Amino acid sequence: MLELSAVTAGYEPRRPVLRDIDLDVEQGESVGLLGPSGCGKSTLARVAALLHRPESGHVVVDGETVHDWRYRAPRELRTAFGVVFQQPRLSADPRLRLAALIAEPLRAVGRTGEIPRRVEELAATVGLGAELLARRPHEVSDGQLQRACLARALVLRPRYLVCDEMTAMLDASTTAALVAVVEDYRRESGAGLLAVGHDRTLLERWCGRTVHWSQLTGDRGGDRAQDLEPAGRTAPGTA
Repeated sequence: MLELSAVTAGYEPRRPVLRDIDLDVEQGESVGLLGPSGCGKSTLARVAALLHRPESGHVVVDGETVHDWRYRAPRELRTAFGVVFQQPRLSADPRLRLAALIAEPLRAVGRTGEIPRRVEELAATVGLGAELLARRPHEVSDGQLQRACLARALVLRPRYLVCDEMTAMLDASTTAALVAVVEDYRRESGAGLLAVGHDRTLLERWCGRTVHWSQLTGDRGGDRAQDLEPAGRTAPGTA
């Protein structure tokens, strides 16, 4: 289980975006986090994926309390998460061809021998042909690049997926295709899913449980948080 307890986090001293937030995601469970833009959802997603250190509170991953964050976290915790962000062009290295982009996490953990097979498998899963794999981000559409970012998030077979507005920039057909890929992976692997978004219809169809932001905050400070979360914060799709 992924457990966040009494999490307070922000980007400036004494100006928290999140205050005393509790949330949990069971392995195999799909949880939707619904809320308006700027309310703090993305910050919570980053904390959950070990990409942002909270000011206080606890994050526990399958019984192990997290003490270090980002690249200082133990490898077994970093690789437990696959992350897909809203804006693929901010989370993809523009110098890399899509095949190398998908392979990034494998290369980072030294599992280079798996690269050809896993890239081929996942490219087929997300609908990217060999011609597209040879292109760089500026040579493909947002939807094609987001497919590559999803493949990258899955390449290490994570125990948890965090999808932060993954489909917000996509058309309906690409949205349906990527949601299907995530759901197939979740059912086959038993991974937990935290899907963050502002589209109630999509989240309620996609997830077994949907939590509204106001349920986490008790409506306290919601307007203030909307002013505090920086726009466009993102990070590479692997912790």
